[in-house]
Amino acid sequence: MYAAKFEIGDLRFGMRKYLLQASAVALLVAFNAAAVCAQDAKIPLERLDHLSNKAAETVEVTLDERLLRLASKFLSNSDPTQAKIREMIASLKGIYVRVFTFDKVGEYDPKELDTLRTQLRGPNWQKVVGVRSKRGGDNVDVHLLAHNDVITGLAIIAAEPRELTLVNIIGPIDLEKLSQLQGQLGIPKLDIDFSSGKKK
Repeated sequence: MYAAKFEIGDLRFGMRKYLLQASAVALLVAFNAAAVCAQDAKIPLERLDHLSNKAAETVEVTLDERLLRLASKFLSNSDPTQAKIREMIASLKGIYVRVFTFDKVGEYDPKELDTLRTQLRGPNWQKVVGVRSKRGGDNVDVHLLAHNDVITGLAIIAAEPRELTLVNIIGPIDLEKLSQLQGQLGIPKLDIDFSSGKKK
């Protein structure tokens, strides 16, 4: 009888140990999956930082997850606009913006954007907005990254003859609310209706 009890207790201990190990593996896989999603969604905007040497004006916004949480603490819940922004950035992993304004046309080479565009042609990325203007030379591309039908990244390249705007947002994104972030937290107002996939 004692031996039987020992075996049952040993089995329970073994099962508990197995469940703990399985849980740890599942958490590790989930963490790695989230890290991979965030890594896939991040595009290397910093590769174009050298353009600030040529630009007459440069705007740089780098808000990683830690800084976004810190910023949200300064947003008021009593102010409707700030409350909406706070809600929108609650689950984001990063907001990265670069805006370069040049005095003259031709001060940056459009081919320098090829590295970014190559990544945005990768799996899971999809272009939802593409605007080309031969007359004004304005080009706007909006790309979304999706995993399991959840949007986890956004990239915007707006290339004008004398201005270059790059936006990269990482994390779960609600397209219906995303338009409200334009003009906030350093994100330029590009007049894009993300829910419809069109430029206003």
